[in-house]
Amino acid sequence: MLVEPESRTTAVASHVASTSGEDGGDRNKRIREALLARRTELLGERAGTLTELGFHGGGDAGEDAADLGSRALAREHELALLSAIQTRLDQVDRALERLASGRYGWCEWCSEEIPVARLAAFPAATQCVRCKQLEERR
Repeated sequence: MLVEPESRTTAVASHVASTSGEDGGDRNKRIREALLARRTELLGERAGTLTELGFHGGGDAGEDAADLGSRALAREHELALLSAIQTRLDQVDRALERLASGRYGWCEWCSEEIPVARLAAFPAATQCVRCKQLEERR
């Protein structure tokens, strides 16, 4: 199962970008709906990946070393994919928690507002660009 690299976040990004002129309640409702839709998509991707992992199980009786190696590589790829999906799911869940507590859109480090353009590009962002750059330098 292949996952499109973050192309599905465009639905969330368009909601975040289009809500900049709305009042807070309407804006939060639209962002929450978009994040929940993204969460549902990720849960579906995770379920599909788990199904694929099941297909790579089975017996290895009569298989040569190349077959076993190929199966191990496919399983490793699926596990890496599952880990990436879970990371994105955790980010969406965290964004939903921050939205519910009124902290969505504010940097966790410096408490400054995160620009709408950054939230549009990465709706689960918890840091402004400056703080994220500082964190990555460490």
